[in-house]
Amino acid sequence: MKITFLGGTGTVTGSKYLVQSDRAQVLVDCGLFQGLKALRLRNWRDFPVEPSSLDAIVLTHAHIDHSGYVPVLVKRGFKGPVFCTPGTKGLCKILLPDSGHLQEEEARYANRKGFSRHKPALPLYTKEDAQDALHSFKKREFGTGFQVAPGISCRFEPAGHILGAASVRLTGGGRTIVFSGDLGRPDDPVLKPPRPLGTCDYVVVESTYGNRRHRALDPAGALEEVTLRTWNRGGTLLVPSFAVGRAQTLLHLIAQLKHDGRIPDHPVFLDSPMTIDATELYSALRKEHRLTDGQSTAMCQAARFLPSPDDSKSLNAMRGPMLIVSASGMATGGRILHHLKRLAPDSDNTILFVGFQAAGTRGESIVNGADEVKIHGKYVPVRAEVAQLDVLSAHADYTELIDWLRATPTPPHRVFVTHGEPAAADSMRRRIVDELGWRTEVPEHGQTIELD
Repeated sequence: MKITFLGGTGTVTGSKYLVQSDRAQVLVDCGLFQGLKALRLRNWRDFPVEPSSLDAIVLTHAHIDHSGYVPVLVKRGFKGPVFCTPGTKGLCKILLPDSGHLQEEEARYANRKGFSRHKPALPLYTKEDAQDALHSFKKREFGTGFQVAPGISCRFEPAGHILGAASVRLTGGGRTIVFSGDLGRPDDPVLKPPRPLGTCDYVVVESTYGNRRHRALDPAGALEEVTLRTWNRGGTLLVPSFAVGRAQTLLHLIAQLKHDGRIPDHPVFLDSPMTIDATELYSALRKEHRLTDGQSTAMCQAARFLPSPDDSKSLNAMRGPMLIVSASGMATGGRILHHLKRLAPDSDNTILFVGFQAAGTRGESIVNGADEVKIHGKYVPVRAEVAQLDVLSAHADYTELIDWLRATPTPPHRVFVTHGEPAAADSMRRRIVDELGWRTEVPEHGQTIELD
């Protein structure tokens, strides 16, 4: 058995791991590359193996950097099943068509405004392509073994992070490989903690925060402070948020803060159709999170939902104090770009980031102090206050990752550190070696490793 690292190496995007045996080929995760142009161009290249030769795809969770390439492979000839948890399928039914729709909209906008170098600009895939791909999705419950390909079985274990997120245990040829997926935090305000790593031969572990610890802050208190600071200036608090996970945590905390009288009852808007749909899934997947029915209801009522483009445009005539939550979390596309163009030049406003910002994204540029960012072909000045609350991150930090690994009764033969920027991945590798004494390495993009 061997594994080829086709994404999530040297970056936090594009996660794809090809597992091959004498009898089968299985792809674990199937994500889009995001951020730097050199990474995004990989989405357009031919896949290293013929898509029709894959027996199955197995998804750890629904985020686009783990699932967003599925429509491409289906369009190019993949005919097999896409295995995932019920929560992941439910979210992919929202996220994948939206991803296709956004690509179509961005291509149309680029062609209309003439700022693309491509004539014409084209989407990688369409909303219809994504909807077609969803017919391949097959649900499997947590903790139940099933066969994914000849000689290879699988089991999903809860990983926290977002609804439906799983660590994947693949067993074949007498060996077990665990893919951590994106691991959540043990004390997340909404989601339950990841299930500890069990016995296995090999581990592929993420390292998004492999060189950082999250600050020991009360998330509600941290959100209260930045909200009051902005509203006392009469400004708007703009939160670029991932549609699944962080947006719901924010709404839960806002509901708490308003209920307790800690922030005024100023308007709060949720301006992202897919975020609205994802939020409503929390009632259907009650067993996967900590919220009571009452808390779930309060979360859904914490903001005014803006499903249509006209609803979103209505915000242009409004002034603060108010709060807008809109996708995407790294400010790479969607309605958040229109709000940034309007709100970033005003020093009364605040742009609050609540998740990891990958290299090459607008979010990363803004967080790192850029005084202007390019949006829709034009540069927009950034005079608003910029804040970041990593306490709301959905990813485990390095101490939490080490604790997850340490829980195994028997050390694995080898550990592969992925899904992190180079410094974070190498820092995580050193910590595993120093603290656990395990054989650990950081694979390179395209590297194939025999699992001896």
